[in-house]
Amino acid sequence: MDSGIGLLAATAAVRRLRPDADLVLSLDPDGMPWGPRTPEDLTARALAVAEAAAAHRPDALIIGCNTATVHALPTLRSRLEPGIPVVGTVPAIKPAAAGGGPVAIWATPATTGSPYQRGLITDFADGVHVTEVPCFGLAEAVEHADETAIDAAVAAAAALTPEDVTTVVLGCTHYELVAERIRAAVQRPGFPPLVLHGSAGAVAAQALRRLGEQPAPRAATTGTLTVLLSGREGALPEAALTYAEGRLLKATSPAG
Repeated sequence: MDSGIGLLAATAAVRRLRPDADLVLSLDPDGMPWGPRTPEDLTARALAVAEAAAAHRPDALIIGCNTATVHALPTLRSRLEPGIPVVGTVPAIKPAAAGGGPVAIWATPATTGSPYQRGLITDFADGVHVTEVPCFGLAEAVEHADETAIDAAVAAAAALTPEDVTTVVLGCTHYELVAERIRAAVQRPGFPPLVLHGSAGAVAAQALRRLGEQPAPRAATTGTLTVLLSGREGALPEAALTYAEGRLLKATSPAG
């Protein structure tokens, strides 16, 4: 679940680990973007999207959104668990800091500087130089596959990123869809190759662990794909097919 197509990265990661998994994608086109909403309003929207997914009786629910995890995870867990395990998405600050830095965390303006993100930095990046970079408009540009707006937002965030940064944490799931464009914008001549840390692979693996399942990338069957748009069954948004993750899901999934 997510407000929009930011969930593609984690969904594609699940599909790669378990081609046989039946997937339900629950998006909220009527309410997105969630970032500018109050925490209470965002939580209400996230709960509605989660309950639409829960009606399909999934084995687990992945919150494919950093902002929703920050504000709505406790509410979703209290409503759905233990019947449906709920897996949140946390910025990959811990593995990024393990490399020694300097580290930049690209995130939405709502998440940048938040007590939640600052707490993760304190807990996992003590002694590592960390720069928080607000990415104005990038998630919205990715959501609409607006190439011009993506380029402008990436360039603006890159300009806020110190030249000596060796590692960038992609603190919004939308950003993982344009990871290579971010790499190209931030990589400085004469510096070591830039390391990017997203969350999709770890989130997918955690969901399988919560279920006691093992990866089976050579499964004989292919699972279905069901798309919910603010609770209504529909199709993947056209913008999703702009990205490799969306094309993978369409190519490998019969209709739900």
